[in-house]
Amino acid sequence: MRKWKTIKSDYIHKSPFGNIRKDQCELPNGIVIDDYYVNEYSDWVNAVVITKENQIVLVEQYRYAGEDFYLEVPAGKIEENETYEEGIIREVIEETGYISVKKPIYLGEFMVNPTQNNKVITYLILDAFKEFEQDLDDTEELTVKLIDFNDMGNLIRKKEINTQLFTAHAYMMAKMYLMET
Repeated sequence: MRKWKTIKSDYIHKSPFGNIRKDQCELPNGIVIDDYYVNEYSDWVNAVVITKENQIVLVEQYRYAGEDFYLEVPAGKIEENETYEEGIIREVIEETGYISVKKPIYLGEFMVNPTQNNKVITYLILDAFKEFEQDLDDTEELTVKLIDFNDMGNLIRKKEINTQLFTAHAYMMAKMYLMET
């Protein structure tokens, strides 16, 4: 199996939130696709944050495209000259007000969706406690929710928690890490 060859790229849309690129690609068998669209986004970080009382710290927010409210792990883009670890600590504080004296544990990084060019870098933060008030952007409205970590999987499976793939994936990564250690 061989990679596709990019013949031409044009931007259809550019914004601070992401870009849409139209590529012309040649497949290894010689077929040319004239309009293959790629969504370009920044990498982002997320974290499973667990309190000393074994509760997972989630944020609930309305997602316009999904037309519903979703419970999610804290997440966001890193800022310029920020490491992934610095970015997740900042995002957790801003979105939830929680911190930990323990260093975030790197769980892994994965492509969000292969039609996009970005990845999500996932961390686990243990023994978290509330230290600050939320410091949200003008476009954010988040409610912090605490759920027993051991109940999270059942609530996702029963669809009692409306969440998206990257939250469920982060939860499973954290659960596997905790089972191994």
